[in-house]
Amino acid sequence: MRVRSFHARYTASEILVNSIFNCVVEDSKLLCNDDSVFPCKPMPSSSPPRNLLKTMGSNGKIGDHHNQQLNNLHAAMKRHSGGFPRLSASSKALVLLPLVLLAFIFFFVYPKEFELQAMMSACAPPSTTSPFTASSRLSEPAVVRKPDFRLLIGILTRADLYERRHLLRMVYGLQLASGNDLSAHVDVRFVFCRLYKDDQRVLVPLEILAHGDVIVLDGCEENLNGGKTYTFLSAVAELYADDPYDYVMKADDDILFRLPQLVESLGGMPREDMYYGATIPCSSMDPFRDYMAGMGYALSWDLVEWIAASEVARNHSVGTEDMLTGKWLRIGGKGKNRFNAKPAIHDYRNPVPVDQCEHEFMPSTIGVHRLKSNPRWAEALKYFNFTAGLKSSKFYKFDD
Repeated sequence: MRVRSFHARYTASEILVNSIFNCVVEDSKLLCNDDSVFPCKPMPSSSPPRNLLKTMGSNGKIGDHHNQQLNNLHAAMKRHSGGFPRLSASSKALVLLPLVLLAFIFFFVYPKEFELQAMMSACAPPSTTSPFTASSRLSEPAVVRKPDFRLLIGILTRADLYERRHLLRMVYGLQLASGNDLSAHVDVRFVFCRLYKDDQRVLVPLEILAHGDVIVLDGCEENLNGGKTYTFLSAVAELYADDPYDYVMKADDDILFRLPQLVESLGGMPREDMYYGATIPCSSMDPFRDYMAGMGYALSWDLVEWIAASEVARNHSVGTEDMLTGKWLRIGGKGKNRFNAKPAIHDYRNPVPVDQCEHEFMPSTIGVHRLKSNPRWAEALKYFNFTAGLKSSKFYKFDD
């Protein structure tokens, strides 16, 4: 077996040496055997025989025979080319032309692309994945941008107001659609106290199954100023303790918030000890004078946790709710970062204004309060162009 294996290797060496020897250069032109792909000349008479190497003889002197053949090859190459074969001018051109073309593309056609690829190749770790793995990654979704902050809006309403919740779901659902690309994560929840009617115990669970946006407070009876706001804030601190929000906003069910404008306004606010809203009295622009109107105000998460644990809030939970919130913070020395959002948060303007909190809609409006009827809602939604995304269709037609 050893002799056979060595003989096979020796035969391969013979073939290689014969191939090299049969392609020598004379007068700057390639000389090769008849089956070469290059143009050939007849071999000069001084060249070694075509079949220089013979198969090993029966005497078995493999090493001597092999060395003799290599010496003959070396001598022949010296005679004909002075060392190694030289390429003709046309052959050199064929070799250099692709290199010149590649250099031209590199430096003049796509310089930036090659520069970018070189930078990426230098910085990226070596890839061990197959081409199929790499191509499949192109179809993966892009990385979602992390929101600047998280906001919970709790709309305090009553269980019987099904139509109002339907309207509000449409209004906020359109604003939360992916196309609006809010920089913050916003959740809207409808909050009411214990259900006390048989129909509520059926219809409200249907809403929960369909929308999942209802919070039913177990610690209160339905009321306006009987402790509902305190119960809401203290419940939120417990419900979302494992995944807290940055801000919690208490809102009425007759206010329209324009979420892009609200998010932009809150985006520059501190994340701690923050109290945000429209100041009361209406004639004042000083957020430290009294408190924020109950139509809609926001608290940072640390203040929500403090209210839930504070004896001050627990012992003063019944009364005018927005006034009480300001009282809690004042007694506790909290809410040092206060921000007045007026006039961007305001009341709907009546034909005869009641106070200075009322004024006309503005392009900069963040929130409009006292939308007590559907016509008022329609007026506000039309002004702020909420139906702009509606496309023409054969299935409907609206008269101007």
